[in-house]
Amino acid sequence: MPAVKSSQTVSDALHTATMLLSRSSPSARLDAELLLEYVTGLSRTNFRANPERELPANAGWSFQQLVKRRSLGEPVAYIRQQQEFWSLLLEVSSAVLIPRPETELVVERMLAHIKKEDPVRVADLGTGSGAIAVALAHELRQARVTAIDASKDALELASRNIGRLQLTNVSLLHGSWFAPVTGQKFHAIASNPPYIAQDDPDLAPDVRKFEPVMALISGRAGFEALDSIIRDAPTHLEPEGWLVLEHGWKQAEGVRQRLVRQGFVHVTSHADLAGHERVTEGQWPGPQRG
Repeated sequence: MPAVKSSQTVSDALHTATMLLSRSSPSARLDAELLLEYVTGLSRTNFRANPERELPANAGWSFQQLVKRRSLGEPVAYIRQQQEFWSLLLEVSSAVLIPRPETELVVERMLAHIKKEDPVRVADLGTGSGAIAVALAHELRQARVTAIDASKDALELASRNIGRLQLTNVSLLHGSWFAPVTGQKFHAIASNPPYIAQDDPDLAPDVRKFEPVMALISGRAGFEALDSIIRDAPTHLEPEGWLVLEHGWKQAEGVRQRLVRQGFVHVTSHADLAGHERVTEGQWPGPQRG
């Protein structure tokens, strides 16, 4: 990439960056705009309205360094250390998965089963950045949300997100899946657990290289974490409580079968915007009515 000149314009900087990133990214122009937005503090709308605006020399140099990192595959969210989820801006780092749009479907399905005014208890297993937990806590102000993760680094980051969003109805616990909540029951449980098989050829190289392995890989078939959660969820669900799980786009049938075998009812899978079944839910039965 050519050296950045002090007289470089927004248009020139974006053009040069887009050309470089087009070799490695399918969203080169968007990546370039997001990185320049981060460096300058200006909005992408501003760039489009003022393409001939000159960049300060220090902004141009910083932009060049970030573009180099992106060209090597590092995700834009990690470079910017932020990602929007459920219209909330979250801090992210390489200690957690980057929250993705399909995970918003987990939040949608949880909200489909809970009324906003209900003082329910909700759990988010493997919370990572806290994305699901903070979205639920933001929407369900009367709910008590318990967010659990085995990574202390992830919990520290989630704590910062909770604090910045001034949410008072979320608590964080350290441990694996249900271990920190022995004896507790919830009205709904959500999880986006690791679900990728160890040798999955579909896993993008940049994801494997930069995102935390413990939040991605789940055994040889990708079902270890899902199996553990489905097995133990009944002892932690109130009667008629819901379990909502994100999984891989080829795993829906397997997750449905596991939920049915475990005794869940109303088992259903839901498709993301790309048409892939990515979230499956089941309800723990209530008392039999004679």
